[in-house]
Amino acid sequence: MSKRTEKTIVDIAEELNLSVSTVSRALNDHPNISTRTKEKVKKMARKLGYRPNAMAAGLRSNRSRTIGLMVPRISMFFPATISTVIQNKLQEHGYNLLICQSNDSLEQEIALANTLYSARVDALAVSTTLYTTDFSHFDIFRDNNIPLVFFDRVPGTHDVKVVKGDDYRGGLAVTEHLIEKGCTDIVHISGPLSCNLYVERVAGYKKALQRHKIPFKKSRVFYQELTKENALQACARIFAQKPYPDGIFAANDTTAITILEYCRKINVRVPEDLKIVGYSNDPRAEIIRPSITSVDQFPALMGEKVAAALLELIQQPKSTPQQFSQEIIPIQLIERESSAADAKSRTPAKKKQKQG
Repeated sequence: MSKRTEKTIVDIAEELNLSVSTVSRALNDHPNISTRTKEKVKKMARKLGYRPNAMAAGLRSNRSRTIGLMVPRISMFFPATISTVIQNKLQEHGYNLLICQSNDSLEQEIALANTLYSARVDALAVSTTLYTTDFSHFDIFRDNNIPLVFFDRVPGTHDVKVVKGDDYRGGLAVTEHLIEKGCTDIVHISGPLSCNLYVERVAGYKKALQRHKIPFKKSRVFYQELTKENALQACARIFAQKPYPDGIFAANDTTAITILEYCRKINVRVPEDLKIVGYSNDPRAEIIRPSITSVDQFPALMGEKVAAALLELIQQPKSTPQQFSQEIIPIQLIERESSAADAKSRTPAKKKQKQG
């Protein structure tokens, strides 16, 4: 079989007996080319299976019209929502989004940074891995004046734009909510302290205990990746002996849901015996029963702010050096059944279901 050759604008020009420059302008909707000629050229391009060489065009214009986005895991609710919003916003301005996931591997994050730089992206937005403490693999973007925005999981200091949630206030709000509901022995299941999110949430947790003169106990805080498997291991330790805690602050909703299911198996009643609060306001938190109190981080708003920051930086002169600036996205505690003062709040709902 003969190898198929890639068609070029030269082939289109020969088929239509036009100059190569006319074909090029027609394909790019140049105002000096008539609508009739544009339609004729584009029809022939489709017929021949012509594909524009975006990389070559990018080299000529010094713009690829492509922006890189790196997230830990696209399967999680929070980064998935942010990624969708960013893509939609950038497409409105004629940019394509190249989405990569690090799988929370620092080695993979470093490799992806090099790949995206080689792909000549016009800008890069990054939510780092849980274990990224050295951010020097992103210096190649900053050193070459390629716009760089960190969001959610971010460095403490770097000459870049940062968009992050108010995690300190989130940790404070959750813990104070549990205290207001009568809890005095509150477990906190945190992520690793190598990540800014959990440093700040733990700080908020500690501050709330201090405000209400409740002693901080190291044995009541767990630092781990927030997976279902790790949550089950934590539960085995928490409920190995009495007294059980009367409140648990889980740093994500997967952990909160896992704790709820574990309690059901060992006959610990939620919220009567134990109150649970999660984090991120995953849609699952609302539909499980009892529904789980959680913290809304407004991922759509964060996505909009990240997209706006990228576009603003791209439009600046390339010689303009980036400087550190920070934008804080607010949080909101969404109270549900898992932290209700007692079981009475659930009784009307049950009666209503029986009547239906």
